[in-house]
Amino acid sequence: MAMSSLPTGAGPGPGTGTGTGNGNGTDAGPDAVDDSRASAERRRRGRGRGRGASGVAGWPFVVPFLVFFVLFLVVPIGFGLWMSFTDSSLTGHGDTAFAGLGNYTEAFTDSEVWQSLGNTAWFTVLSSVPLVLFALVMALLVHTGLPGQWVWRLSFFAPYLLPVAVVTQVWNLLYQPESGMFNTVLKAVGIDGIGWLVEERYAMWSVAILTLWWTVGFNFLLYLAALQSVPDHLYEAAALDGAGAWRRLWSITLPQLRRTTGLIAVLQVLASLKVFDQIYLLTKGGPAGSTRPILEYIYDTGFTNYRLGYASAVSYVFFAIVLVLSLAQLKLFSRRED
Repeated sequence: MAMSSLPTGAGPGPGTGTGTGNGNGTDAGPDAVDDSRASAERRRRGRGRGRGASGVAGWPFVVPFLVFFVLFLVVPIGFGLWMSFTDSSLTGHGDTAFAGLGNYTEAFTDSEVWQSLGNTAWFTVLSSVPLVLFALVMALLVHTGLPGQWVWRLSFFAPYLLPVAVVTQVWNLLYQPESGMFNTVLKAVGIDGIGWLVEERYAMWSVAILTLWWTVGFNFLLYLAALQSVPDHLYEAAALDGAGAWRRLWSITLPQLRRTTGLIAVLQVLASLKVFDQIYLLTKGGPAGSTRPILEYIYDTGFTNYRLGYASAVSYVFFAIVLVLSLAQLKLFSRRED
């Protein structure tokens, strides 16, 4: 009887080896490993060249923006900062005279600067709070399903599209002491007319009312978009639990609008701090400087009194104040969200 036997020292059979398997039970030799490593290295280099090519290809789209950004933002900011340390004048005299911190020292001791800053702060309070609250109420009314919604949306937003010159001309006619509509209505109900633009205690209120009518449409659209993004299933679940309309408003709608409210508040405060156009066209800062904001004071100092260096210093002081207030607002609203 013939018997087969394995020779002494024979290696392990297929599928039982300890080498690197290739899926067919055979061992992958050193050449195969080297080939896989070379392929991986080639792919890595190809990806690197692709990223480099895409980065170079994107520069033509970025360079025009960078050029305009540097020419029209960085350079003016740097030039204005340098000018604030000089006695520069619009007439060209004293352009090379270095004043150091003299302009800033004068700005902090100038009573007119503080008065105009106070007027700006007062206008910000008068306008910002109603512009947030009225916009929210208007958006809630439209979102509840008033008939003819497109008419309400158009009427609420249309004033925001008007130029400031048109708005001030219309409201100047409404504010006229004798022939204006407001005083005509007051006299019809037995109330004496009000000097809307000529009395100090009413002038800033008049500007704030105009601003409310003119710009509330923008905030209204932001709130309306936020309301439309609130999930319906939240209201459905609350209704199943027996929550009424007011409960759903306080427990669902307003919390869902917290981020939008923070955004609108920040934008509105910044816009109110930068008020200039409507006040300059409506009252020119009067009566007796009671409505003159800080930007109008900067304008008068630089382009009426020709003191560009001092006007630049005041503008950078105001810029620092706006920056601090903006950072404080952002931090406050971020804490509330957390």
